[in-house]
Amino acid sequence: MMNTTYKDVWDLDVFFEGGSESEEFRQHLETLKQKKTHFEENAYAFHPPQSGSDAELVWKLIEEATEVMLYLRQAGAFVSCLEAQNMHDRKANELRGEITSISADFTSVFTKFQQQLSDSSEGVWSELLEHEKLNEIGFVMDEWRNKAKDKLSSTEEALIGALSVDGYHGWGQMYDTIVGSMEISHEGKKLSVGQANNLLSSPDQKTRKDIFDKLEDAWEQNEELFAKTLNHLGGFRLSVYKKRGWEDIMKEPLEYNRMKQETLDAMWGAISKNKAPFVKYLNRKAELLGKEKLDWFDQDAPVAESNSTMSYDEGAQFILKQFARFGDEMASFAKGAFEDRWIEAEDRAGKRPGGFCTSFPMSDQSRIFMTYSGSMSNVSTLAHELGHAFHSYALRPMHTLNRNYAMNVAETASTFAEMIVADAAVKEASTKEEKIALVEDKLQRSVAFFMNIHARFLFETRFYEERKKGIVSAEKLNELMAEAQKEAFSDSLGEVHPRFWASKLHFYITGVPFYNFPYTFGYLFSLSIYAKALESGENYEEKYMALLRDTAIMNVEELAMKHLGEDITQEAFWEKGIKLCIADVDEFLELTN
Repeated sequence: MMNTTYKDVWDLDVFFEGGSESEEFRQHLETLKQKKTHFEENAYAFHPPQSGSDAELVWKLIEEATEVMLYLRQAGAFVSCLEAQNMHDRKANELRGEITSISADFTSVFTKFQQQLSDSSEGVWSELLEHEKLNEIGFVMDEWRNKAKDKLSSTEEALIGALSVDGYHGWGQMYDTIVGSMEISHEGKKLSVGQANNLLSSPDQKTRKDIFDKLEDAWEQNEELFAKTLNHLGGFRLSVYKKRGWEDIMKEPLEYNRMKQETLDAMWGAISKNKAPFVKYLNRKAELLGKEKLDWFDQDAPVAESNSTMSYDEGAQFILKQFARFGDEMASFAKGAFEDRWIEAEDRAGKRPGGFCTSFPMSDQSRIFMTYSGSMSNVSTLAHELGHAFHSYALRPMHTLNRNYAMNVAETASTFAEMIVADAAVKEASTKEEKIALVEDKLQRSVAFFMNIHARFLFETRFYEERKKGIVSAEKLNELMAEAQKEAFSDSLGEVHPRFWASKLHFYITGVPFYNFPYTFGYLFSLSIYAKALESGENYEEKYMALLRDTAIMNVEELAMKHLGEDITQEAFWEKGIKLCIADVDEFLELTN
């Protein structure tokens, strides 16, 4: 492979030159508003179809709505990137508010259109779906019909959407603003929350403890603000659910992820029954670190002295090499992403913590955001986000409306890419110490998905039960989180992280609640796909891409049966993936014996 130097700062000018002051972007927003207004005029004049002959009109309106969606997503992706690369970009925050408002207006009208469309009789509906173009998006249209029947009148839903701009979404943006203003002092430097979090994987226990305490102090100083924010987000959701007659808090997240309650129960059931090996791993790690029990801030601590690091270029080359072993298309795609500067990875202050991948649908491109500091965990994160981008790439031949895959299957492609790289790293380890470090890196992810995310799920479930009774105090939130962590980690930790609820962005995302279990689903689901890929040997890439193309046009139970021949409502399916992770535990225990 040729020696190439890849830049670790992304290129956003290819979309709109000039950042948050971009004239091109302002023109994009004006065009978006015009298209939205045009759709609104036609949608308000629309009435429930009376026969299959209305199919052409329905298609025309859907095409108009789809174009508005594309403009909105392009705008939303651009502003997300601006906000993430510089948390002090006030103009970007203003643009976020503008887009949120446009989106709410459009959603209100689109909901009205969906309800009018859904009011057609069963016979007319069947006739409409016989139309060639409407038939192509039949799964999505059936979803619209079912959701429309499940909601309030279009007038009431429009009111909810309008009030959510400054209410619901406003509180989510408030959280981002508070976190963006936080700074952590360490060794004479001012660190962003993201930079401070990276130091929790330091080999020096004193550094980890110091950073954890400072972060905890920072969360504590703002905990009343965070508690108020979380309570208002939860309260808004519960009020809307009550008006719609939805009693089950899991109704929205399960429908959003196109999965059944039985599937979720089977997944958590299999995990809960198989935690003992991971407790053994945590106990061994504590022993290696000279402690009786691991503390929360020790989870990402390295246990091997030769904790290898890779420069950004080296990490990129390693990923490309491993992707090439899986398939030419995946490797070629990733190479283009590095060359065309799709990735913002520079380690600097002022960036938002965490990582993400966002799609620019009008440009058939994606952008990846993270902070790269050279650890193997960073390399895995980079591969993970490239997996997300490859998913969008695989869906390019599909109709725009057939590309809206849910979060749980979104995490499948990313985790699959991460696994390719993590497994290869273990196999290529040159020393025993390096191998221990890399196996442990894999195990840290298993613990995150089976224990950390389980704690988040338990906390959020219990928070909503408490919120139904009234405002939940910061003190009570700390108590709920500590309890959830002790239960999810089978009481294997010493010091827990009671203010984790304040520190985790996922609890404040307004798109959908329970932004947690889909990660675990994606991890275990991708393990099954990975096992199939290993069994098949070469030429699995085509089958894999076929599976990715189906992720937005069927529920996950059908997807698993079609492509894997598996019933995922049974614990047996999930146990297969967990066993692969237990094998990593066995290897770690043997290597460190």
